[in-house]
Amino acid sequence: MANVKTEIIDGVGIITIDREDVLNALNRASIFDIKDAFRALKNNTEVGVVILTGAGTKAFIAGADISELAPLDSLDSIKFARLGQNLTNFIEFYSKPVIAAINGYALGGGCEIALSCHIRIAAENAKFGQPEVKLGLIPGWGGTQRLPRLVGKGHAIELITSGKIISAQEAKEIGLVNRVVSSEDLMESAIEMAKSILKQSPVAVRLSLEAIHHGMEMTIEKGLEYEASQFGVAFSTEDKNEGTSAFLEKRSPKFKGV
Repeated sequence: MANVKTEIIDGVGIITIDREDVLNALNRASIFDIKDAFRALKNNTEVGVVILTGAGTKAFIAGADISELAPLDSLDSIKFARLGQNLTNFIEFYSKPVIAAINGYALGGGCEIALSCHIRIAAENAKFGQPEVKLGLIPGWGGTQRLPRLVGKGHAIELITSGKIISAQEAKEIGLVNRVVSSEDLMESAIEMAKSILKQSPVAVRLSLEAIHHGMEMTIEKGLEYEASQFGVAFSTEDKNEGTSAFLEKRSPKFKGV
């Protein structure tokens, strides 16, 4: 995985996209490397939360590598879009919480990858946008679908059709990011949030993610049915017994993730 670096700190897996010389822009090889890194951490039982960030201080992901994108014909471009969508879908439906620590530009495909993460924390210098229309293109890695679901149709149409680049604070105001912090505090804040999740029942966290992700694609009635079924699954776990016992006994729970 030449294009990413991975480390594990106290149960938190950190994936850093390491293409600083091109502002962490993504080509095919880096897309495969990112997915491989996520897959490895998914299979690591010591990791409960994953943080995704970019190398350096200028960019999270500046977008797709235009030098690789420009020569594509229509058929190849569809394959490239599917490749990016496969990664964003993999992240969105990942069984462990994924926090995007956005340390700079998150444009085009970079914004779309941030959208697929479960929680977004942005440095004050971060910039967001879907500027594909400026190249005669449209977002192809999920931007036309995830952005309106996250910020609303009006904001999404404005951003996508104008190619407007917005600040981290503007992104927070429309609900694109959860939190804005100083650049110096970005990773510390992301790790702090990750550790707050790690204190909870891993089974309950996973079941909650599944209920949210699948429920968003259903009617409210079907979503409530799915939620009730997940609620029932939670009641069959050791973590539920430990959590309720600890509450009644006024002590901290010791979850096992089963």
